[in-house]
Amino acid sequence: MTPAPQGRSATAPAQGRTDVADRATAGFHSAYDEQPTGRWAAPGRVNLIGEHTDYNDGFVLPFALPLRTVVAAAPRPGERWTVWSEIADQPIDFGAAETDAPGRVTGWGGYVAGVVWALREAGYAVPGARLAIASDVPLGSGLSSSAALEAAVLTALADLGGLDLPTERRPRLAQRAENAYVGAPTGIMDQSAVIRCHAGHALFLDCRDESVEHIPFDLDAAGLAILVVDSRAPHRHADGEYASRRAACERAADLLGVPALRDVPVTGLDAALGRLPDDETRRRVRHVVTEDQRVLDTVELLRAGRVPEIGPLLTASHASMRDDFEITVPEVDTAVEAALAAGALGARMTGGGFGGCVLALVEADRSDTVAAAVTAAYAERGFAAPGTRTVLPAPGTTRLP
Repeated sequence: MTPAPQGRSATAPAQGRTDVADRATAGFHSAYDEQPTGRWAAPGRVNLIGEHTDYNDGFVLPFALPLRTVVAAAPRPGERWTVWSEIADQPIDFGAAETDAPGRVTGWGGYVAGVVWALREAGYAVPGARLAIASDVPLGSGLSSSAALEAAVLTALADLGGLDLPTERRPRLAQRAENAYVGAPTGIMDQSAVIRCHAGHALFLDCRDESVEHIPFDLDAAGLAILVVDSRAPHRHADGEYASRRAACERAADLLGVPALRDVPVTGLDAALGRLPDDETRRRVRHVVTEDQRVLDTVELLRAGRVPEIGPLLTASHASMRDDFEITVPEVDTAVEAALAAGALGARMTGGGFGGCVLALVEADRSDTVAAAVTAAYAERGFAAPGTRTVLPAPGTTRLP
């Protein structure tokens, strides 16, 4: 899971405008007075279940969204990179010197420079390039806008340079850009999801060995839909809360003498909790261990085609995030409560917490009713109106025609 870029970002959506790919192309032509060599798209993602398990070597089950970040790009001579964004005041320009060490390019540009740095550090000859960025992935909503940006840039540069870079290696490089260059302590899930997802499937990812299984998630056949609710509560976990949760998990694993909390079996959870020194640490561990089990249970149900039965697992996941991991806020709790009261089969916050989005599993013909109920609950509590949309699992990062 990934903290959203801070400050003005290259990936804020432009609502009510033309297709995102066309915007990237037009932006490239306007900025550079030429046509791009190609366009590369990376999706946002929602995590169906498995929150804060990725950096504990556990299991996650995300799927890609139809919302995309698009990079239009062309090579340029030398080791320089110029990047235009549809929302930034000015393009940024940086050279090899700024990618010699982490942190030399800051703000949204750091995510682009971080990709160049990670590729160069791994021994790849990264081509100089001009890039233009447009996006429909909302910022700060827990839908992985930063991972989408990293993946689109990485794929564009790999193609422009003809780099021998297997798909399965790309998520780790994108994650390294975010961890080591930008300084956000994220797990591997977001980059894996936006790069490796398939349409119509959820991505069952083992975050220890990075093996994946594409799990059929045919909502249409089941007469169901996923309603995504943007809580409009800013996604604030880059302020240290995310890092503190991760540090607490690592300390607990050390105390328990295991490589990661993934190695605590749910059958041995009570005994493990009894060895921990304080209630807060016990609650953090209980969330991670039980959340891993909820992912495994969800996968088994989806393999069997029993999609409606995953609803209670989603709701239990939210309760665990609220009570044990303590990462929800009133807006997301209100959205979950209202969706369930209106007939959702299950609902949970998705993303790193402290704001962001909620997903609800709903009967397809009731999605509008559930969305209206959430909106009404927000109005009753004086919150800004939420955004709502129904989504289906989309493909991962790709080069566009």
